[in-house]
Amino acid sequence: MTNKSIIIIGAGLAGLSTGCYSQMNGYQTQIFEHHATPGGVATCWKRKGYTIDGGIHFLMCHRPGQSIYELYRELGTAQSNRFLDMTSYCRFIDEASGRSVQITKDLDLLAKELKAISPADSRIIDDLIAGARAMQGTDRGDMGMSQPQELLGCLEKVKQMWKMRGFFKYFTGRYARSAADYGKAIHDPWLRYIIENMFLPEVPIWFNLMLLGLLADGQLASLEGGSLNFVLPIEKHYRNLGGQITYGAAVEKILVENDRAVGVRLNDGSEHRADIVVSAADGYSTIYKMLDGRYVDGEIENRYKNWKLTRPLIMISLGVAREFKGEPDMNTIKLEHPFTTGSKDVNGISVRIFNYTDRLAPPGKTVVQVMFETEWDWWNELQKDRPGYEAEKKRGADQVLERLEAHYPGISSQVEMIDVATPCTWWRYTRNFRGAYMGWLMSSEIINAQIKKTLPGLGNFYMAGQWVTSGGGVVSSLYSGRHVVQILCHGEGKEFSAVSHALASG
Repeated sequence: MTNKSIIIIGAGLAGLSTGCYSQMNGYQTQIFEHHATPGGVATCWKRKGYTIDGGIHFLMCHRPGQSIYELYRELGTAQSNRFLDMTSYCRFIDEASGRSVQITKDLDLLAKELKAISPADSRIIDDLIAGARAMQGTDRGDMGMSQPQELLGCLEKVKQMWKMRGFFKYFTGRYARSAADYGKAIHDPWLRYIIENMFLPEVPIWFNLMLLGLLADGQLASLEGGSLNFVLPIEKHYRNLGGQITYGAAVEKILVENDRAVGVRLNDGSEHRADIVVSAADGYSTIYKMLDGRYVDGEIENRYKNWKLTRPLIMISLGVAREFKGEPDMNTIKLEHPFTTGSKDVNGISVRIFNYTDRLAPPGKTVVQVMFETEWDWWNELQKDRPGYEAEKKRGADQVLERLEAHYPGISSQVEMIDVATPCTWWRYTRNFRGAYMGWLMSSEIINAQIKKTLPGLGNFYMAGQWVTSGGGVVSSLYSGRHVVQILCHGEGKEFSAVSHALASG
């Protein structure tokens, strides 16, 4: 057993995962987190008795028998949560035509309803449904993520491809094209809008097929009580394994001696030493601020200059003294009359309904949460004018309520709480570069990229989290922390363990 020490920057999902697996493998770790609570993007906060959850929209593969479920179990969160099965992914509403369609787990019904929208697109609809069915099956959920690519030899890669043989063709050819590009062949504009906006227009169409397959298999879930209920058991598990966390501790610099990371300096001036440093914090801040841009190459520079980021969001949460029985949990509304925030027109909004069964609102009441894309520069500049910033937040909430009134008559008079989170809110909670809550945009060009977890010329240093994965989200963030520890163990010639030594011996 090693007695090496590790400092981990950030107590988001990646940082907590790194901490848990490090402790399981005999390392002694200390996490420094700038915020007062764990979770990073996967967080919640309270307003007037309502819980505002801006984090995890859904979880994949929450049932036993899946590799991803084992990941949750190893981290202590599968045993501590009640997962709420999703039978519907989203309802799409077109205000101009009055048409709507609900994406449910019944693929036969979905095919029928999509063909009713556009019989001329039957061939494409059949293609989509066939892809979704191919994505169904047993334990295809880790999608090749259980092992770090850095440690995979040719034989291991062949084994991965064999395991995915039933649906491997859907990761190539026309299915590797973006949803927007794939949608160009669709005749009906409304159907095209649905396909493009099922997740993001830039994601490869196979990602949409995977979501439909998981939904049909009963392998998509929401969380009772919100995102923090998923995070806190991991934090507890980490502490039970002997890990330490310091909150309200912002790392200012990573200490380097002879091109080897040796510790960190906090913004209070205190210095803390360790054998290894892992940053699970924002990538840009880590590389260009904590390390002053000293350890970069052309590949890294190109990435941070030219790669597209997840577009920032406005999130308006309303505490409503009303129940919304029978309403889908998730709705995407294409607006007949767009509105403007900053210099950006808002043509569509997503509306999440958190009923009492979600344990985010008091009995008989509901959290109605509206999200739409916005811009970083405009909000970042506006926040310097605090009265103007607050006035624009109020204007956005008023415009949203006006639109919601058409779908939920009377809602304006039933609102007891309004909370508006801007890209600056995400920055305050997570320090994510330009408010990109999921890091790099999951485009068809980026999603298959391999990003190193080390920096050129810097020893004893690793990175975890969404800035070293090609798609943000719960699973990739958790796996990234696991991967760092697998790489550490491999470098020391020791076998990686996903069970703590104390638990194994007890």
